[in-house]
Amino acid sequence: MRTTIRRLAMFGMLMGGLLGTGLMAPASAAGTTQIGGDAGYDTTVCDSPPAGFTSYPGLRLTGSLEGCLYTGVVDTKFTPSGGWIESGHEMFVGSLNGGATGTFTTNYRFQGKYEADFTVEIHGRCQHPIAAGSGTGGFEGATGRLDFKDIIGDTVTYVYRGHIEVG
Repeated sequence: MRTTIRRLAMFGMLMGGLLGTGLMAPASAAGTTQIGGDAGYDTTVCDSPPAGFTSYPGLRLTGSLEGCLYTGVVDTKFTPSGGWIESGHEMFVGSLNGGATGTFTTNYRFQGKYEADFTVEIHGRCQHPIAAGSGTGGFEGATGRLDFKDIIGDTVTYVYRGHIEVG
């Protein structure tokens, strides 16, 4: 028991020392902002998709990101077992935590499972890394990633989490 306590104490001192030297700084210290919120299709607010991003209606994001996400599908694959894989590019137009408005683009990959007739989604998720150098305005120099999870119900909605570093 005494050996376990000593090991835990040494581990705590080591971690504290690493944090103090900046070798293992928390995300907020490095300028990275953790983000999260909800999303849903909204053609009244997100009614002006940029050229090349018209594959779906605009997705309205609320939470850390306030604005619209527009999609341009590049590649799709449907498997006989109901799998759907899709990739493409997206453009977000809006702001981060009420800051200056701007844009950034992502290169996304979606994976989902549908009933065999492709009418009902069973589950889905996608990853959206921010494309290097794509940020403008409040997102100038933005890097990071958004991850979406589909919430299946009468209407499919979405939750997103991730991180963004601006500048």
